[in-house]
Amino acid sequence: MAKAASAKSEELILVLNAGSSSIKFAVFEGGRQAVLTGVVSEIGGASTVTIGASTTQETIPDHGVAIERILSGLRGRGVSIWGLNAAAHRVVHGGAALTEPVEITDRVLARIESCTPLAPLHNPHNLAAIRAVAKAAPDLRQFASFDTSFHATNPDVATQYAIPKSDQTKGIRRYGFHGLSYASLVKRLPEVSKEPLPDRLLAFHLGNGASLCAIKGGKSVATTMGYSPIDGLTMGTRCGGIDANAVLRLVELHGLDETKSLLNNQSGLLGLSGGKSDMRRLMMDTSAASAFAVDHFCYWSARHAGSLVAAMGGVDAIAFTGGIGENALGVRARVLQQLGWMGVVMDPDANHKGRKRLHAASSKVGVWVIPAEEERMIAEDALRLMSEEVQ
Repeated sequence: MAKAASAKSEELILVLNAGSSSIKFAVFEGGRQAVLTGVVSEIGGASTVTIGASTTQETIPDHGVAIERILSGLRGRGVSIWGLNAAAHRVVHGGAALTEPVEITDRVLARIESCTPLAPLHNPHNLAAIRAVAKAAPDLRQFASFDTSFHATNPDVATQYAIPKSDQTKGIRRYGFHGLSYASLVKRLPEVSKEPLPDRLLAFHLGNGASLCAIKGGKSVATTMGYSPIDGLTMGTRCGGIDANAVLRLVELHGLDETKSLLNNQSGLLGLSGGKSDMRRLMMDTSAASAFAVDHFCYWSARHAGSLVAAMGGVDAIAFTGGIGENALGVRARVLQQLGWMGVVMDPDANHKGRKRLHAASSKVGVWVIPAEEERMIAEDALRLMSEEVQ
């Protein structure tokens, strides 16, 4: 490992995925294989630091200190920051302007910051990670890939809310998220299936955050998340779709700040079950509240699927990704059962054994499970931008 880290010709790229209370990281060699991964979680106090196979409990007060700890942990495993070719970041919101991966310059940094009102729970932490790396290694090139950019191909009729033009110009529109996951899925599915990418692909990114995407000809044409990641499906702690007047009523009852917390952090599976947001715990629990929470998740996943199939004019294949999509075989089975009207026939044995191909020979629609590889996608984006410069 130390030998690989010593030469920049090895094209080592550090990928950072900063969330509100955690930073996941991975070091990729040539954008292909992660040679070291880890995470700093529970930032802001008693934190858990995992670097490779080692886990420690430490006090990490903020994202800047978390980056310093990650860099020191890399050094301890032979990966010096001076041996990196680049750092690449997941940035949640790029707005209407940042719709492609880019090298981070002062101008790009200002544009990311200008998107903070659109993603106040995410972009500030992405910016903190970028600035912390710049402080530690001012000459290291940095790149950004945006969670919103995959959906830039959505037609105007899919992105515009029916509100006055004056408010549309303030950036109030549908953006969509989980774009890096969907971009990775589009790239990996043909590798797994050994077939061309289906023309009309219905993608389920199911995890603590969850969404669906209609992908036609490899491009996003519709998705369930909107102005923010709160819209669409029932999620771990987010409510999913809710009537605007219901939100206004909650603001009257609780005030603005408490309503924001309620809808983002206290709702979804957590609110329905009375305290559980983890699908594994919900599936094992025998209480009526937990059973209803799972029912709600599956029902709205299947119901939104019908809407996205309509946006594509049909469906040729379905793909599951994300923590729940990849691992919760019971959820997959229930959702697919509700989509039987599309001609979906699942192979129960393949689903139970966790295979990548889930459809039976008689199914009119292919069904696949594709592991989420957002960090690898980010590394490949950075590597592609660097390689284009020398062509």
